[in-house]
Amino acid sequence: MTRRSFTVAGAAALFGAGLAGDAVAAEKHLRPRNTAFRGMWIASVANRDWPSARGLPAATQRAELLAYLDTAVRRKLNAVIFQVRPTADALWPSDYEPWSEYLTGVQGQDPGWDPLGTAVDEAHRRGLELHAWFNPYRVANHTDPARLSPDHPARQNPDWLVPYGGKLYYNPGLPEVRAFVTQAMLDAVRKYPIDAVHWDDYFYPYPVAGQVFDDDAAYERYGAGFADRAAWRRDNTDQLVRGMAKAIPKVRKGVQFGISPFGVWRNKATDPLGSDTAAGVQTYDNLHADVRKWVKRDWIDYVVPQLYWNMGFTVADYAKLVPWWADVVKGTDVDLYLGEALYKVADPAQPAPWQDPAELSRHLTYASQFRQVRGHVFFSAKEVAADPIGAMTRVVADHYTRR
Repeated sequence: MTRRSFTVAGAAALFGAGLAGDAVAAEKHLRPRNTAFRGMWIASVANRDWPSARGLPAATQRAELLAYLDTAVRRKLNAVIFQVRPTADALWPSDYEPWSEYLTGVQGQDPGWDPLGTAVDEAHRRGLELHAWFNPYRVANHTDPARLSPDHPARQNPDWLVPYGGKLYYNPGLPEVRAFVTQAMLDAVRKYPIDAVHWDDYFYPYPVAGQVFDDDAAYERYGAGFADRAAWRRDNTDQLVRGMAKAIPKVRKGVQFGISPFGVWRNKATDPLGSDTAAGVQTYDNLHADVRKWVKRDWIDYVVPQLYWNMGFTVADYAKLVPWWADVVKGTDVDLYLGEALYKVADPAQPAPWQDPAELSRHLTYASQFRQVRGHVFFSAKEVAADPIGAMTRVVADHYTRR
């Protein structure tokens, strides 16, 4: 199934927010198809980027958001990936889930404005694509359901929950969970002319030493016919991805579907098809996400592997991962953008290359020799604005001479 399509951004720019809720398609991209993708993530979970604190006045929250959009324009980017469902909650008036606590400090409390609606409108006004970023299964950064809002779906369906690693997750092995989270995310697609649905790397959670993700009952009920639990879990993730891929165009034509996985699918030592890496986490094995399969079968429109390592890093070398991912998308209808670790620049805990303001610019120079690489995305907005040791300024000067 091929999902190559055009976005709704052009129509949104012409007609504004009045399109929300109408399943209409745009005539063209805001960003022409032959133009490289230049994006940044805006993370709302734990107030990482935005809003800067919980409980700020609506006017202050709005001003901070618009400042990030203006930053994107100033850095000559053409897209923002805005996290609108960080923990089974919403940054829009959802018909399925409560308002996010990261807005007011109280989950379920109306912030007095519509962040996603504003982001779509104002991004398009600036000529930026707006990709709505959803986290499918994370419910809370704690393990106490009683702390969730009284009407939270997780409190009404406690059997959906799995505590693990100090957090609460929905159980991906339950068909009713997959159906619910899909509809909760599609609510935003129905209501707003977003340019893409975007998922990050959290499917099954990252492994925590000494802990077990307890999905025994679901595996007992639904795992028959699979070689082992890992194969069953991967199928659960496949079903979520394939289901969303099929559902999006039925709700709103032209909306793309992109996923940003952890940068290593499998190590070559594990699988001959894997990359020449020795990563401690492998997406296929640990997160039960077979991203290579999704690309090869054209289930998604774009992939943004998080290549958050420097050139020459022994365990996971950026210079070895770029050609591996380029080969994965070759012959498919899937665009390849590379996730860049701007957040590591000037961090004293990071290796020496990250203390060099030219490291990220070297990444873009190296990647430019692979025609399959169609752009880059920077993590994240706070660093794009702050520009540690001038690294982002260097990228713009070397590679983004024109808007």
